[in-house]
Amino acid sequence: MIKSMTGYGGAKGSVEGLEISVELKSVNNRYLDTSVRLPRSFLFAEDGVKAAVQRHISRGKVDVFVSVDSSAAGDMTVKINEPLLKGYMEAINSIANDYGLSNDMTAMSICRFPDVLSVEKKDMDAEAITAGIVAVAEDALKDFDAMRLREGEKLRDDVLSKLETIDSLVSTVEQESPKTMADYRARLESKMAEVLGSAGIDENRILAEAAIFADRIAVDEETVRLRSHMSQLKTMISGDSPTGRKIDFLIQEFNREANTIGSKCQNSSIAHVVVDLKSEIEKIREQIQNIE
Repeated sequence: MIKSMTGYGGAKGSVEGLEISVELKSVNNRYLDTSVRLPRSFLFAEDGVKAAVQRHISRGKVDVFVSVDSSAAGDMTVKINEPLLKGYMEAINSIANDYGLSNDMTAMSICRFPDVLSVEKKDMDAEAITAGIVAVAEDALKDFDAMRLREGEKLRDDVLSKLETIDSLVSTVEQESPKTMADYRARLESKMAEVLGSAGIDENRILAEAAIFADRIAVDEETVRLRSHMSQLKTMISGDSPTGRKIDFLIQEFNREANTIGSKCQNSSIAHVVVDLKSEIEKIREQIQNIE
């Protein structure tokens, strides 16, 4: 099943006491262009997230937003500077004894001295956190892929509908082309009769002129190739692998055949059909810009 290049996905999870949220969105792009936005202290996980994106997406401009809530992580610790604390206590006891002062030292009062207590951040397990963020990103990518598959199904149905219209228009060209030949022969005979009068018309000359004209306006090759291209396109949009670039090239071949038919057509009815044919091909070209 083909996938759209545009989509959105999101997921949440937790790792090491951290609450992780991952959201991603994408728009059309010729190649894969991934941008990952992480909190500064978690930039070490960027490569892991990009690798996860590459496993799911081959084309598109992808923006990934990762938010980390560490409020419940308990990642801060209070440490006691034991040597400094003992030094303060010995000094206070010495002052009290030497000068006959009461020693009213309490835990609260001693902790107020500079640098007795310090607040430090726990060391993060970068590997475990990266694995957790990537796991949440994978869930977001699954959600993202589900949306792209739904959009891809709509694109496929629309393209198939337009292919049916193109097939009908090609059939009309095939039906009208022989009429062009018959009209040309009738005009040629009338013109020669008018010029030669009673001298008579050389049937061999008529046949030769008609054959040259028929060869010049024949569109059999073009219609056969168009039908072959349509068959290829149906196969591509029914497959599972990314085919957007191949389809883009194939549509160029559609246009080439349509332009050749237009240059060969010799009557207004076929000319009008060719205009409609080009219009349908252009609609498909616009739609396949969204296919991965």
